[in-house]
Amino acid sequence: MASALSSRRCLVIAVRAVEKSDAAIGGPAPSIDLVWRWLENVPDPEIPVVSVVDLGIVRDVRADAGAVVVTVTPTYSGCPATAVISLDIENALRARGVENVRVETRLSPAWTTAWITDHARDKLKKYGIAPPVEGACVGAMKAAGPVACPRCGSENTAEISRFGSTPCKAHWRCNDCLEPFDYFKSF
Repeated sequence: MASALSSRRCLVIAVRAVEKSDAAIGGPAPSIDLVWRWLENVPDPEIPVVSVVDLGIVRDVRADAGAVVVTVTPTYSGCPATAVISLDIENALRARGVENVRVETRLSPAWTTAWITDHARDKLKKYGIAPPVEGACVGAMKAAGPVACPRCGSENTAEISRFGSTPCKAHWRCNDCLEPFDYFKSF
């Protein structure tokens, strides 16, 4: 029994080694759809409950001259997490055997909170961060409409500070449940 288990482990290790070597020497490249699915598991470093795909930061995935090219648009041009996001994307793909990875940054068109998926908005709310108000003025420092408390749902809220735990969030308080919370600013 032990030798059969040992043989099976050796076979699995050998198959993985062949798969990695095939990818490294230009073997079958993963499909673009598969790469997108892998990227859905790369968390945003500042808000790990959502992925870089959920936030709309990943704009494109393509194959180019034997490389997988991922195009990202940071939430704003000075975002301190941009380098970490690029490194996390590279590491995630390399961990799956993609050796030739290139991450490109595209600043135009500028990222907007309209690119955040509905799924991500739900995740933000469950995490305790109020998602951007729909229809808010892009680039507005202050919410255009009422910001609902992610804890109790009340719209009886007030901004405490336009600057929250990260540059893309503001600090708010609910006047009903008295809990503070972050609001993801509209851009």
